[in-house]
Amino acid sequence: MVSTNASALVSKSAANDFPIDSRDLISGVGRVLSVIEAFNDEYGRMSVTQVAERTGIPRTAARRYLLNLCHFGYADTDGKYYWLTPRVLRLGQSYLDGARLPRLVQPFLQRLAMSLGETVNVSVLDGHELVYVARSNSPRVVSIGFYAGARVPAHVVGPGPAILSTLSDAQLKVWIDAHEFTTFNANAVLTPKKFERLVLAVRENSYCISVGNLDQGLCGVAVPLRDRHGECKAALSMTLQSSIWSERAIIEKLLPSIVETAQVLRSVI
Repeated sequence: MVSTNASALVSKSAANDFPIDSRDLISGVGRVLSVIEAFNDEYGRMSVTQVAERTGIPRTAARRYLLNLCHFGYADTDGKYYWLTPRVLRLGQSYLDGARLPRLVQPFLQRLAMSLGETVNVSVLDGHELVYVARSNSPRVVSIGFYAGARVPAHVVGPGPAILSTLSDAQLKVWIDAHEFTTFNANAVLTPKKFERLVLAVRENSYCISVGNLDQGLCGVAVPLRDRHGECKAALSMTLQSSIWSERAIIEKLLPSIVETAQVLRSVI
């Protein structure tokens, strides 16, 4: 269920160092956003009742929010079921177009990709998901990995542990306790305990090499991307083919250039 609780919104804002007085909150804004977020792969088309159940919003209010989304072009309906329209993509595209981070890192990603012959990504942590916000144009004819805008559960790709390794022990425990450790590959089951050990190892090594957690044929390498004050803003990573890249080869041939680029970006982001 998508939370519409006002106190939850205040807590999230406070976590980002921007506390908001509850009197300044417009609950309807949070609710309409939760309606949009309620749609996913499994629930691509929903009735008013389903939306109400998934968001915790009363059915009559859910219907009004859906009708308003239809009016402004963000949703459509056949009278019984509702679905989102491509216009919703403008919300995410506005971030990609307007955010400072993707624009600043892009030239460095291109240079690194051309140097190493592999696709390079930058991703940020959004709650319990990784969101890829920048990607190099692959020097290969066929490239692998994630495109800008893709969202992936944070525990199954290297950038997740890389970013989480910069949290304090207390913050990491809270994150792990709240996370759903869905298994995508039966050969790489990550339990909360295993994941915690992985993150602590990343903290010690300052890099993460993940193998087969999402796809058995893929591996990856990631490092935290910090600003000039030492605060982690994102992760710099590569998604690679396991059949081509061993862990030793990654460490010897790729990691030094990745770390060097991350160090250069500290004075940029």
